[in-house]
Amino acid sequence: MRFNEELKRLKVYEAGKPIELVVREFGIEEKDVIKLASNENPYGCSKKAIEAVKKNVEKMNLYPDDSMYELKKKLSNRFLVDSKNIIIGAGSDQILEFATRAILNRDSKVLMSKITFAMYEIYALSQGAKILRSSCYRHDLDEFYDIYKKEKPDIIFICTPNNPTGDALDKKYLYKFLEKVKNCLVIVDGAYMEYTAYKDEKKRVEPKDLIENFENVLYLGTFSKAYGLGGMRVGYGIANQEIIKNLYKLRPPFNITTLSLKAATAALEDEEFVKSSVERNFIQMQRYVNFAIKKGLEYIDSYTNFITYIFPKEISSKEFSNMLLRRGVIVRDLTGYGLNAIRVTIGTKEQNSIFFEKFDEVLNEY
Repeated sequence: MRFNEELKRLKVYEAGKPIELVVREFGIEEKDVIKLASNENPYGCSKKAIEAVKKNVEKMNLYPDDSMYELKKKLSNRFLVDSKNIIIGAGSDQILEFATRAILNRDSKVLMSKITFAMYEIYALSQGAKILRSSCYRHDLDEFYDIYKKEKPDIIFICTPNNPTGDALDKKYLYKFLEKVKNCLVIVDGAYMEYTAYKDEKKRVEPKDLIENFENVLYLGTFSKAYGLGGMRVGYGIANQEIIKNLYKLRPPFNITTLSLKAATAALEDEEFVKSSVERNFIQMQRYVNFAIKKGLEYIDSYTNFITYIFPKEISSKEFSNMLLRRGVIVRDLTGYGLNAIRVTIGTKEQNSIFFEKFDEVLNEY
């Protein structure tokens, strides 16, 4: 059997380990496992979303409204943009796939940060594109611009706040960069923007500002993080109508389930849940900061619902995360990203206390 040659360059995306795997492999009871690896909302989701799913569960035999009218209308009101500027995807990653397929080929180039969301590279490589990376994990947009002028990439990926590091750009710095970039699609991934906006208004990026001022920018958002709907897989893209129309040509019919649409639409009616989740997130994150300072650990100031601990060279992050795993604590090892570090989702108060306890146990073995 013959496969696309571009597949030889791809690595399989490694998602956070599921609780079920730890139960099977280590014989730990499910109630004793805490998952702090995939940046899910530890407080669940809005009760309104749950009720919407329950109310519509008997409609699973029916295809969803393929116009996605209700959800796009809610997003339109939320962001003060026209519904025609919005496309819905099965997670924001599906919209990334649409964009790379719409733009890239074997003669294309894409630019991204040295360390950022792995799917950018995977989707770009699947189209045969050449990958350009900056020299630093932070988004140094001055360096980005130098590379842009020299290499003339077809797509630039900007993840703010950045996953898996958690740092975020000042919007003035971002907008100044965007003013200089032409003839290139710039994808601004704001998957964690609800957290950033709460922590620092200067880093809040509004899609309305982007599409009104920059015709070549596509903004991405998701319901998987602050809205707590990771299991429903709903994301969205916001851009000018020309970009959206072209992405729609690649969208399969009924790409979002009936229940996902209902859940996401209802979730937008409960901003109080989002506010509460975000507030509790940063209260708990301060515990992680204090813990790192106490232990003499390097950490990256985070504008998300996770924090990254960078280890000294004498401690292997891969080994450390495996030792935590055997104790029922799932975190994300960042060795594959080129960092001797772990990324830890900020959990509930109880989950975080367990993490600190188990972390100390592992640390004492070194």
